[in-house]
Amino acid sequence: MAYDEFLADRIRQQLKEKHVIFTELKMMGGLCFKVDNKMLCGIHIDKKFGDSLLMARVGEEAYAHEINHTHCLPMDFTGRPMRGYIFVTPEGFDAEVDLSRYLDLCLAFNPLAKASKKKK
Repeated sequence: MAYDEFLADRIRQQLKEKHVIFTELKMMGGLCFKVDNKMLCGIHIDKKFGDSLLMARVGEEAYAHEINHTHCLPMDFTGRPMRGYIFVTPEGFDAEVDLSRYLDLCLAFNPLAKASKKKK
């Protein structure tokens, strides 16, 4: 099962409308969007949930608020939740305005985020 291409196109379109320069990286069956060489958001296929989820890097402050929404889940595909990251179920990004809100949260945190260390 591949990630949701329609969701990927929606993210691309919204980032272009927001005049954001981004790159894409396919990884582990999903797709990651990067801004300034830092992960912004992505699409993850959750076998347990059975659908593509929006993976959002929102930071710890926004995480504390967003995790209380019924359509948000801790990002825990490694077995333990990653701080500052959430999964959003399809109900949470079905409408364009909702997807835009999550992308705005990701973009607001991106300047504060640290880039991954480059592998040698």
